[in-house]
Amino acid sequence: MSETLSIFEFITEYEPGIRLTIFISILLIMSTWEILSPKRQLSVSKAKRWSHNFSLIVLNTLVLRLIFPTAAVGAAAWAAHENIGLLNQDIFVQLSQNISFEILILILSVIFMDFVIWAQHLIFHKVPFLWRIHEMHHADLDIDLTTGLRFHPIEILLSMGIKISMIFIFGLSVLTVIIFEIILNTLAVFNHSNIAIKPQIDRVLRKIIVTPDMHRVHHSWLKHETNSNYGFNLSLWDYLFQTYRDQPKEGHEKMTIGTENFREKEWSRIDKMIMIPFIRRKS
Repeated sequence: MSETLSIFEFITEYEPGIRLTIFISILLIMSTWEILSPKRQLSVSKAKRWSHNFSLIVLNTLVLRLIFPTAAVGAAAWAAHENIGLLNQDIFVQLSQNISFEILILILSVIFMDFVIWAQHLIFHKVPFLWRIHEMHHADLDIDLTTGLRFHPIEILLSMGIKISMIFIFGLSVLTVIIFEIILNTLAVFNHSNIAIKPQIDRVLRKIIVTPDMHRVHHSWLKHETNSNYGFNLSLWDYLFQTYRDQPKEGHEKMTIGTENFREKEWSRIDKMIMIPFIRRKS
């Protein structure tokens, strides 16, 4: 029990360093994998796309820190200190003294947050003005590890607002938030990666997690394929709510990535990407 507590305390105390180390490691692993075993040929040079996509990541980080200085982790710490949220009420605090109960709540909370992000993703596709914001993510003419981090600053802020709301309502712990964010960022990079995985391995993996082949279908320019496979982490929700699609109609190598709008390569530039939600084109 003491060893488990020590691990929890270590993760909480050194959260920034742990997250940065894992993030850099997954970028290095997946970028190397993309070079050694790519699934598709890119239509826009990697150097051009990466320079603008990574610039967007830096911009999003600055905007997020400006609007939400402590982000979700700070919100969870404050909620715990002020006894805000369901799990911060006395009965659950007392039950959490049992390490087995605490681990169970941690696992269920991470799964719950994964469902919240799945539902958020679905809503961003179904509500027209939210789709215009989210379309910037889909307007990438290729899909690789940087696509998993390419979101409009407005969407980043809205998503953080949703996470913080869930933290305040349910009293999600600091450790829950840290672990969930690590998993979300890691798997978003993984399942957007331009990597080839053997079909027999992919079939096994996608029973539990969202694989690159599974998520790539979601980036098809065909509407019925775009409106499927919304998951980022667990594949469970797409199976459960019948939004799962096995393969793209045209095959992974020949399918067209992106949307019908914004097909010109100039929309891969950061200044153009930022303007996408404000450009009126057919939905």
